[in-house]
Amino acid sequence: MNKIMSPEQAADLIMDNSCVWLAAGGGGVNEPALLLQAVENRFEKKGHPSGLTLCHSAGIGDKKGGGVDCFAHEGMVRRVIGSHWTWSVRMQQLAAEEKIEAYVLPQGTMTQLPREIAGGRPGVITQIGLGTFVDPRVEGGALNARSLKNKTELVETVNLLGKEYLLYKAFPIDVALLRGTTADEEGNISVEEEGMITELLSAAQAAKNSGGIVIVQVKRLVQKGTIPPKSVQIPGVLVDAVVVDLKQRQSEKTYYNPAYSGECRLSCCMENLEKQENGSIVKMADIRRLIARRAAQELKAGSIVNLGFGMPDGVAKVLKEEGRECETVLTIEQGIIGGIPAGGTDFGMAMNPTAIVDQPYQFDWYDGGGLDVAVLSFAQFDQKGNVNVSKFGGRGNGVGGFINISQATKTVLFIGTLTTGGLQETCSERGLEIQKEGTVKKAVKQVDQISFSGEFAVKNGRNVLFITERAVFKLTSQGLCVLEVAPGIDLEKDVLEQMEFRPITEGAKKIDLSLFHN
Repeated sequence: MNKIMSPEQAADLIMDNSCVWLAAGGGGVNEPALLLQAVENRFEKKGHPSGLTLCHSAGIGDKKGGGVDCFAHEGMVRRVIGSHWTWSVRMQQLAAEEKIEAYVLPQGTMTQLPREIAGGRPGVITQIGLGTFVDPRVEGGALNARSLKNKTELVETVNLLGKEYLLYKAFPIDVALLRGTTADEEGNISVEEEGMITELLSAAQAAKNSGGIVIVQVKRLVQKGTIPPKSVQIPGVLVDAVVVDLKQRQSEKTYYNPAYSGECRLSCCMENLEKQENGSIVKMADIRRLIARRAAQELKAGSIVNLGFGMPDGVAKVLKEEGRECETVLTIEQGIIGGIPAGGTDFGMAMNPTAIVDQPYQFDWYDGGGLDVAVLSFAQFDQKGNVNVSKFGGRGNGVGGFINISQATKTVLFIGTLTTGGLQETCSERGLEIQKEGTVKKAVKQVDQISFSGEFAVKNGRNVLFITERAVFKLTSQGLCVLEVAPGIDLEKDVLEQMEFRPITEGAKKIDLSLFHN
């Protein structure tokens, strides 16, 4: 059977009420864009496919109508299960308007779920998510009121060998929408130009073992037998349709960078790390650099580290500046080990990686405690050490890999400014100077949503620090304790009055002054 199809022919294979699994990343990384556009066009013209359940293990989109937002039409989907929603603003809106069932599950757990589905097992059994909003005793991952009444629909608590776990339930997958680089005439797929592998094989196996279909977009087509067997990521026996997009890009921002896919190694000079696509050089702002430098002080030689999205990616630049880039091993949850993590919309890829592995196996490693240090952002933190990154400003953003990473890592560094909203600060030889205070406090009595459970962290002996530009806090069994205060800052006025609770302050020291001006 000829598996090579036009995008329109492939889109016609998706039936109403199907459960569709989409594997890709945000910012257009690994996104089968041409295929998704064809599915959207079919719905707009014919009203099919409709009533879909859409699953996406990562945030997928470009905030301009791509990715998950290709499905963001009333009637096209009835339920969406995703780890991260920020990239898909139209789908977020449908969820906010209660027009769909909307759920958030941890990214790692979602990538592991197809493997369990493929193997005919009941689901993923893990402690990841206990005490957070995905725990069915809290919100069960519900993103809106329509979903909240089904808190045990996707996850339930179980007890095994005297310990408490969460069971993320398996369900059939009818369609897997995937992307590779090359397909041969039998549908064998390789990924040599991709910046990540995602959960391609697991998703394909899960769909086929559920009686479903697998559709793969690629950049090129080659003759049968051309792809070396060890380079085949998805065997042709699992593939039903192949769509060719000759203009396929690594991401929306980057057409093709062989250093992202590990095909060669490029110079990692600071100019290359800071250069944007338009060629201009964008330096880290003083405050971001200050926080990144203080976080970098916690990284010990030999540490295996994960850097989260946003401000944490500045730590990689600081390590390069200080000549310490070889001291630690930087990793990214999408399956990247080694190299320098890409920032901005290319997040999830890295310059000159040592290895790129399947995303589910990366999360197995993380979940089992393989990380020494994680550097993550925060939107809010409270007096119990709970952290919120998933729901604020009236909008549900999801968590991505945040829960997996933060819950199982030995040392977790949450970084960010103490306030936001019009905040203006500068660094000088005297320390920190605040020109205009932010209008929104991030240290609150109780977070809007628990993305990280301080209680779970204390119970399991995690080392947790909150590193801000004006103070460093440590989570203890008695609550948060102030370890350090920035020079030039008044502890009472600039720190404690900008918090909705009062931490322990005895024994606080000064943050190293050299971080502010060297």
